[in-house]
This record gives sequence, structure tokens and C-alpha cells, in this order.
Amino acid sequence: MAATFAWARRLAAWQDGQIARLFPGYFALVMATGIISNTLHLEGFHGLSNILFGLNVAAFPWLLLLTTLRVARYPGAFWADLTNPRLVFSFFTVVAASDVLGLGMGLRGLTEVAFALWLFALAAWFFLIYFSFAVLTFLNSAHNANVVHGGWLIAIVGTESLVILGTLIAPQQGALAPSLFVLIHMLWGVGLGLYGIFITLFAYRIFFFEVGPDDITPLLWVVMGAAAISVNAGSTLILTESGVPFLVSMRPFIDGVTLTMWAWATWWIPLLVLFGLWKHGVRRVPVGYTPMLWSLVFPLGMYALASLRLSLAAEFQPLHAVARTMVWVALAAWTATALGLARTVWVDLRGAMGASGREARDPDA
Repeated sequence: MAATFAWARRLAAWQDGQIARLFPGYFALVMATGIISNTLHLEGFHGLSNILFGLNVAAFPWLLLLTTLRVARYPGAFWADLTNPRLVFSFFTVVAASDVLGLGMGLRGLTEVAFALWLFALAAWFFLIYFSFAVLTFLNSAHNANVVHGGWLIAIVGTESLVILGTLIAPQQGALAPSLFVLIHMLWGVGLGLYGIFITLFAYRIFFFEVGPDDITPLLWVVMGAAAISVNAGSTLILTESGVPFLVSMRPFIDGVTLTMWAWATWWIPLLVLFGLWKHGVRRVPVGYTPMLWSLVFPLGMYALASLRLSLAAEFQPLHAVARTMVWVALAAWTATALGLARTVWVDLRGAMGASGREARDPDA
């Protein structure tokens, strides 16, 4: 009986510790899983897509529950992350995860659920977009102002994700549809503006200051992912009839910007691979699991979906081949990351239970 109680106490303590230390950007897991599922669905691989979709349907509410428990039990730790210039933009993963899951719902005909998730994401975005910039303005310092570490470009991902899901749900909203189409076109422009700001800071930091192995993190891939999701959003605007003459007249502009952003996203991929080779090959930093790896998987999946959507918008079939290749690359990265997560959880849990066994044998331990 004593051993059972000790085991239960250690398990509860382990779970409590996981909640206390929950990474605010962990919703990137839902983003990565969902974007690959959605791409596979559009490519016709419905069985595999549905498996990933099912995992996402479980993961999203589970992460919401853990986040809610963290707010309730560890408000100080949660507030510290929310007011940290290095971490505040990670909370935009909640916005993007809601929209990616909503798109999966919409692709399966669950438009009411998709609309509810879009509204939730929009409300979260309105709070975070102003709160995060307030943190950046009033709580920042020269030491903390590091766009490389901060993953600030996740703000663009969250913004553009509202456009993608918005184009799916807007046509079903009746008289509200024209207003929604105007809003999502505005959001697309806001995302581009934010990208222009952050990519300038990012390029200045990465190319003109000393870079160490600690500066090369999976979050760097968001610089490509933010461009790719802007391509995806632009392509969906092109492919969706808004019925608003003013928005229709913007098509040539959207066409040009969308292709340019796809070229820019493509340009970054070899450079990001080179960064990784330098860190792990030249500087010999071991490869290990970190929650930030999901922020690497998501851009790969988003690049695949963006290439697919652009191939349809531009009626340029070779891009479809790029999309089909990249989705399997993204799935391989997802599998490796998921195995890393499972191994990390298992090792941590086994360590906790091992401590429980020692405690049972030695009550004074």
C-alpha cells in the first residue's frame, strides 16, 4: 500500500511539474500535425490524413486543459511567460492551432465548428497582437530584444492563419460574407506588414552580429514558414470568389505578391539547412528533442500546402510536384519529432517512477 501511494505521489508530482513548465508555444504540435493532415487530405490520402486529424482533435483540447490548469495553479509562471519579450509571441501558436484545426473541420464539412474556432482564434489574436507589442515596447530591454530567440514571426503565422480559415467559412455566412472578406483581406495585408518589420530585424541580427550555436534553434524555420503561410493565404484569396468588386480588383496585386513570397520562402530553405549543418555538424551540438522542433515541422508542412495552393491559383502544374514531395518530407520530420516526444516523456516518467520505487524501499529517501 505504501508503495502504491508513493507511486501515485510521484506521478502527481511529475504531472504537476509538466504543467508548471509547459512551453507556451506547444500548440505548434497541433499546427504541425494539422497542416500535414490538411495537405494529405487535399492530396487525396484521406486515411493517413484522418489519423493525424484524430490525433489533433485529442491534442488541441488536451493542451487547452493543461494551459488552463497552468493559469489556475501557476499564474505567476504563466504571467512571467506572457510578459517575457522572448516568449510572448509563442502564444500566437494558440491562434494558428485553432485555425489549422478549424480548416481540418471545414474540409470535413463541420463548418459550424470551423466558424467557432475561427471566432476563438480571432478573439485571441486581437488580444495578443496588441498585448505582445505592448510587452515589446514597455517591458523590453537591449538584452531581451532578440528576434532570433523570440520566434516573433509566429505573430505573422497566427495572422495569416485567420485569412486561410476565413476564406473557407466566409461564403457560408450570408449577409455577413462581404464584411468578412474585407476583414480577411485586411488581415492578409497586416501579416505582410508585420513580416516586413520582423524580417528586417531578423536579417540584421543574423547577418551582422555574431551568431553562436544557441542562436540556431528550430524557431528559425518560422522565417520560412511565415512567408509560406502568406503564400497560402494569398492563394486562397485568389481562389475564392468574394463578390466584392473592390477586392476583385486587387487580384493582380495579390498574384504578384504571392509568387514573390513563395520565391522568398524557397530561398530560405537551403540557408536554414546550412545553419543546422553548421550547428550539429561543425559545432557538434547533439540533436535532441525540444518542443521548438514542432516549429520546424510546421513550416515544412505549410510550404507543401502553400505550393499546392499556388499551383492551383497560378495553374502551374510543376508546383504540384513540389507540394507532393514536401508533404512527405514534412511527414518524415513529424514522425521523427513525435518519436522524440514519446521518448522524452517515457524517460522522464520512468525516472519519476524509479524515484517512487526507491522511496518505497527507503522511506527516509
